[in-house]
Order: sequence, then structure tokens, then C-alpha cells
Amino acid sequence: MSGLERRYHRLLRAYPAEYRRARGAEIVGTYLDLAGPGRRWPSPADAADLVRGGLRQRLRAAGAADLIPGVRLAAVLAFLTATALAGAWSVLELRPPPAGWGTPTAGPFVSIGVAVWLAWLFAAVAHAAAPARWARRVIAVAVLLTLAVMPAAVLADLPRPPLLVLVPQLGLGLVALALPDRLPAPVRSLPLLAAGAAALAQTNLQPPVDFVATSYQWVGSQVLPWTAAAMLAVVLLLGTWWAARADPRGGWALLVLLTPLGLLSLHILAGAADGLLHGAPRPGWAALAATAVVVALVGPALLPLAIALRGRARGPGPVGADARCPTCGHTAERVL
Repeated sequence: MSGLERRYHRLLRAYPAEYRRARGAEIVGTYLDLAGPGRRWPSPADAADLVRGGLRQRLRAAGAADLIPGVRLAAVLAFLTATALAGAWSVLELRPPPAGWGTPTAGPFVSIGVAVWLAWLFAAVAHAAAPARWARRVIAVAVLLTLAVMPAAVLADLPRPPLLVLVPQLGLGLVALALPDRLPAPVRSLPLLAAGAAALAQTNLQPPVDFVATSYQWVGSQVLPWTAAAMLAVVLLLGTWWAARADPRGGWALLVLLTPLGLLSLHILAGAADGLLHGAPRPGWAALAATAVVVALVGPALLPLAIALRGRARGPGPVGADARCPTCGHTAERVL
């Protein structure tokens, strides 16, 4: 067995054991036939394709194949929200205080967060104009920049947006990486339109006062919970519409979005927890950090729990007309 074949077999572990025994050799043989001469490692596209296929088969075996449409819906809503926030924050970055104030700035901008927001706006443009695979790559770059701005601010000794703003953006971006390959052109343009509308609203509604990096904390505590409420309302409305058609994707989307929703509502959740424990009207840093950890752990833990409960309730996966497609989540009757 060559090194390349051995590495493909390792990636094949993403599939259930029974599926590997039945079709593993066929799958690996196909990838080896398509691999270029002299290749020693699977390409990133092949690796991602194998992992995605394995995940689909595992979900199908658990009776939760309809999770995939829910994840895609969650990704669209998360990206829409992330670009709208980027549009609003980018306007505020253009309002640094006068130099005479002695407040640290990043040149003509309030903070180095402007690079993050521009990356998200560029991702919205790429999503509207470029193929989906390129749009996802630009989103991945925006996610990495959102993460990298924290140590970069320390190294460059420049102000940055607070974690209260950056962490929800990071959570939304991670979900947005699951954007579907095929979307209608109007839907692909929605994030760009949302970013423009949010920037316009920020320009018209917010007085043209000077903005400093520390102002993010107060503005974020006001804006982000309302953003979470709007996103939750949209998910519930869409979920109700699909539930009336016996399509559970709205429920799955809500589960996937629980962590971003919790991070957007962090100020309220931490304030409630801190108020119950210490009677504090406003959450301190410790309460915010502890609440963020709880949200980051509980949200992802609920999804596999729901999948396990769904599989136990349904028993062995159905075949025939009741079997669901692992890609779209529809039954065979609906697909035919």
C-alpha cells in the first residue's frame, strides 16, 4: 500500500465502519485514479470532500440527514448577520476622535478592527459575484482575521474592538463557512445588501460624534442583543413555515445558531447571571467571560445530543419512499 493510499484510508474513517467495509476500497480507488502522478498527500479538496461525505453518511445512519438543510439555512442567516454588523461597524471606524484628544487610534481609523470589517464586506462582495467555493475561502480569511486581530493589537500596540464584539463575529463566521454551493442570485446578493443597509442606517441614525475603541463596549451592548432578537425571530418564522410542511430544517437551524445567538446576547445573559449571584446591575468582566465559556460549550453539545435523540426515536433508518436524501433532507417521494 502506497503512502497516498494509506492517507486516503485514514480520511475514510470519517465514514461509518459498515459503509467503509462495503465501499471503502471503491472510494479510495476512485481518488487514487484521479490523483496526479507523484502526489504523496491528498489534496485539500479531496480531504474536505471525504470528510463531508463521511459526515453525511453518519447523519444518514443516525436518522438525521435533514440536519444538512438546517445547517445551510443557519449558514445563510449567520453570514447575513455578520456582514450587516460589519457594515455598521465599518462606518463607526471612520469617526476617530481629534488628534488633540490624545486617544490612541489606528491612523485615520478608530482601531485595527477596520481590517476585519473590510474583510467581511469583501466576503459579501465575493458571495454575490464569485463561485461558492471562492466565497467560502474569503469567509475563511475573514474568520482568521477576526481571530488574528486580538494578538495583532497587542503586538502593534494599537486599539481593537473588544471581545464582546469580536467573539460573536467569530461565532457567526464559523457557522457561515457551511454556506451551500447553489443559491439563487437574489439570495447571494442579500449579505451585500444587508451590509449596505446597515452602513446607511448607522450613518443616518447615529449622530456624527467622535468614536473611540472603548465606545464599542457600550454600542455593542445595545446593538448586539437586538441583532440576536432579529435573527431569532427570522429563524422562528422560517422554522414555523417549514414545519407546516413537515420539514424540520428550521429546528436544526435554531440548534446550530444557539451559540452565535448566545454570544450576541452575552451582555444580557451575563447581566442576568451576575444579577442573580451578586445583585450587580451590570456584568463585570468575570461574568462575561464565564457566560461566554458556558455558551460556547452548551451550544455545540446540544447538537449531537439532539442527533442522538433523533436517531433513538426513529430507530433504524428507513428505506424506500420514507428514506431521506443525505444532501437535501427530502424524502424519496419528494425527490422523485
